[in-house]
Amino acid sequence: MREESPEQARPLRHGYTTGACATVTALAAASLLLGESLEAKLEITLPRGQRVALPLTRQRLLDDGRIEVATIKDAGDDPDVTHGATLFSRVALVATPGVRFVAGEGVGRVTLPGLPIPPGEPAINPVPRRMISEHLERLAREKSYSGGFVVEIGVENGAQLATRTMNPRLGIVGGLSILGTTGIVRPFSCSAYIASIHQGMDVAASNGYHHIALCTGSNSERGIKTLLGLEEIALVEIGDFVGAALKHLHKTGIRRLSIAGGFGKLSKLAEGHLDLHSRHSSIDLASIAGRARAIGGSDSLFQQILAANSSLHALQLCQQASLPIADRICADARHQAQRISRSEVAIDVWAFDREGQLLGSSG
Repeated sequence: MREESPEQARPLRHGYTTGACATVTALAAASLLLGESLEAKLEITLPRGQRVALPLTRQRLLDDGRIEVATIKDAGDDPDVTHGATLFSRVALVATPGVRFVAGEGVGRVTLPGLPIPPGEPAINPVPRRMISEHLERLAREKSYSGGFVVEIGVENGAQLATRTMNPRLGIVGGLSILGTTGIVRPFSCSAYIASIHQGMDVAASNGYHHIALCTGSNSERGIKTLLGLEEIALVEIGDFVGAALKHLHKTGIRRLSIAGGFGKLSKLAEGHLDLHSRHSSIDLASIAGRARAIGGSDSLFQQILAANSSLHALQLCQQASLPIADRICADARHQAQRISRSEVAIDVWAFDREGQLLGSSG
């Protein structure tokens, strides 16, 4: 379990990607095979030119002559499922020049089109592959070594960790992906999450699913799956990043989009917010009250909603008055989604409660 955040604000600490970890362990193992001696840390060059030293936590010779080197993934203050995981490389020397990649324990294999790596290949993304290859090829030149390398990348407990990612839905089986475009994990960066959302949409479209659902969480996902009978691959969890998903829509070839979310988050989308997290947008009770009045709510209800404790309380007040406020929120959210996406894709919006039960829809 990670330590609790301190009460007093402090600068957020960056970390390193699985791609950077794979690079340092592969380079360390290859270096040992070619006669180098190593310290507790090894320096690598990241894609943007920064030189960083990462720790080496295990170095050992295997029975088959390969060398294994491990490091512990440090994601800094980013909430990353791989934070603290042990990532390792096992490297062998071969006569054929170049670098060949193998998925080890806990690293997945791609099975569906639509990802940057073709089906059948280890789920090691292009930038980590390039980082590893460049470091090993440079090492070969320095050591006047004319052969090549077989690099097996693994993550201890990676198969279990992968169940907490989108990998199973993307058709990546058996474990995690080795990721990263800069080598550095920025604290609380949303870029990796957004990239996974885009990948989910692309994979669904590439496999012939022209109707997908964007879901803000597991409850709405369960609800829309039951309601519309969509397959797993057509369900894309977006969390709070509805704007990033909608702006990607025109690139996918998708023809129908369903958006499923809780009442509160959809009320933010109805106001045109692109990020539904509480850090970036707030529930507007006055707006909900105004919508309730517009569909027949009384002045008394208007005042009650203004004084409500939460969006859920406002919803309950409207339900007691038999006002279809969830339908109105969904209709307005649909209008905003159509505007944000700037596409001709048919969009519908569905609101669910915490049990995955339908509250309303855009009709």
